[in-house]
Amino acid sequence: MTDVNKNTMEMEEDTQKGRFLTFSLGKESYGIEIKYVIEIIGLQAITEIPELPEYVKGIINLRGKIIPVMDVRLRFKKEPREYNDRTCVIVIDIKDVSIGLIIDSVSEVLTIPEEDIVEPPKMNKGFNNRYIKKIGKVGNDVKLLLDCEKLLSEDELEDLSEVL
Repeated sequence: MTDVNKNTMEMEEDTQKGRFLTFSLGKESYGIEIKYVIEIIGLQAITEIPELPEYVKGIINLRGKIIPVMDVRLRFKKEPREYNDRTCVIVIDIKDVSIGLIIDSVSEVLTIPEEDIVEPPKMNKGFNNRYIKKIGKVGNDVKLLLDCEKLLSEDELEDLSEVL
């Protein structure tokens, strides 16, 4: 790789560092590192596929590309909710697999300085929320920063890529 390409890639990473797309599920605010986000789209027709886990609602056709969609609310074992005009899909890329995350509503893109990002508190012995990577402090609010790589296990990623 030439130095110019390497420098350009490093600069792109620097501009994305500390930037998060924030969204809500009920009363909670979450953030996803912007580097994982491909695009945000409105909810579209979902084709159900048998024998997928309950939280994987099916697949959508996004400009000719078939993408599985996961209801984040169900993945986090929250109460299901009717989709409405604020419901949207955040298309992310995890290990070269595109996945749509169905969320209640998108908030904004925020830059959270490193000093305002902390480890989640350690709860009961052995309990660890695998989906939450860090916690961002924004004013008086808290943003739960997701670990996109852990939204789906290796096996689940493999199962989805086999279906597609």
